[in-house]
Amino acid sequence: MRLGLIAGNGRFPFLIVEAARQMGRPLSVVAIKDEAFPELEAEIGKGDGRVEWIALGQLGKAIKFLKSEGVTEAVMAGQVKHVKIFGDVMPDFTLLSVLMKLKSKNTDALISAVAEVMQEQGISLIDSTALLAPMLAGAGVLTARAPSDAERADIDFGYAAADAIAGLDIGQTIVVKDKAVVAVEAMEGTDAAIARAGGLAGTGCSVVKVAKPNQDMRFDVPVVGMATIDAMRAAGATALSLDAGKALIFDRAAFVAAADAAGIAVIGRQK
Repeated sequence: MRLGLIAGNGRFPFLIVEAARQMGRPLSVVAIKDEAFPELEAEIGKGDGRVEWIALGQLGKAIKFLKSEGVTEAVMAGQVKHVKIFGDVMPDFTLLSVLMKLKSKNTDALISAVAEVMQEQGISLIDSTALLAPMLAGAGVLTARAPSDAERADIDFGYAAADAIAGLDIGQTIVVKDKAVVAVEAMEGTDAAIARAGGLAGTGCSVVKVAKPNQDMRFDVPVVGMATIDAMRAAGATALSLDAGKALIFDRAAFVAAADAAGIAVIGRQK
C-alpha cells in the first residue's frame, strides 16, 4: 500500500523514507518548498517514490496529488515554522476554508483541522512514530551521568510548568535554574528557548521537554537530536528530561555520545 508523506524541515522526513523503504512501502511525498530539504527528492528517487513540491498553503494541491497517487494513509514529518501563518502563507481555497473555521491558530487547532479535511477526502493521517518506534525515548537515565540532586530538583520543579504550557498548546519546553523558570518555549522552538535561557541565567540550567497531556502522536511529537545537545552545550545547560515513549531521539547513539562528552545528563520520565 502506497504511503503518503507530508514533509517539512529537518531530518525527520528522511527517517520516514528509510523506514518505509525497509517495510517495502512505496512513498508519495508532498514536500513543502523552503521547508523540506532539496536533497529529499534525490533520496525519494532511489526507490519507487514520487515527489510533489508545494508552497506552504497549497493544501488543496497536496490532497489532489495524494489522491491521484492512490494514497489512503499519510504521515506528517518535519517542522514548519509556525510563525509563517501570520504573513508568509498564501492559502489556497482549501486551506482558507480551514482557517476561517478556526477559533485559534495554535498548532493543535490548525493541524487537527487539516487532518479532518484530509480524512473527508479519504486520506487518514496516522501516528508519525508508527515507523520509528525504536527511536522513542526510554524511561530512566539515558546517559552515563544521572542528574545531580540539584538538577533533579529543578527538573521535578519544572514538570508542573512544562505540563501546563503543553496543555495550553503554548510550547513543550521550559528551562529551569534553582527552581526558577528561566525560559518558556513558544513559537520560536526549543533551541531558541535554550539559547535565551543561557543568555539570561548562564550555565547550570536544566531543560524539561514534555509531550502534551493528550499528545496526538500523528503530529507535533517532541523531537530532540544533535542540534539539541549543541544548543545546550552553547548555553551551558547541563540536564535534559524527556517523556518516555512520547519523544523521538534522532541519531540516538551519536546523541548520547555527544551528551556524555558534554557532561549533559538525559533522563526519560515515565508518566
